[in-house]
Amino acid sequence: MLRIPVLSSRILSERLLVFFQMSWLACSTTGYVEKINCAKSKKDEYKSCRSAVMEERLFWQFEGSVVGLTFVFAFLVVVRQRALDRLASEKVRKQIESI
Repeated sequence: MLRIPVLSSRILSERLLVFFQMSWLACSTTGYVEKINCAKSKKDEYKSCRSAVMEERLFWQFEGSVVGLTFVFAFLVVVRQRALDRLASEKVRKQIESI
């Protein structure tokens, strides 16, 4: 696996930078690229490879967002339940007072 360096636009001209990005399009999603040599056609092809570190980071980001959403919705359920309980208590109090 090759790691493609990120080059700043100060070093490269804009045209060369665009060429560099277009020629390594396979690695644009992960930054990693795998060189594959086809035995029959003798051509070199490049494909994007997903790294284990990136996969693990994405997994923990997903898990963190799920846990965060769980806390948010649990808080909303508690607030809503308290509001409904207060409304029910008020109705019962009014019924008792009317007797």
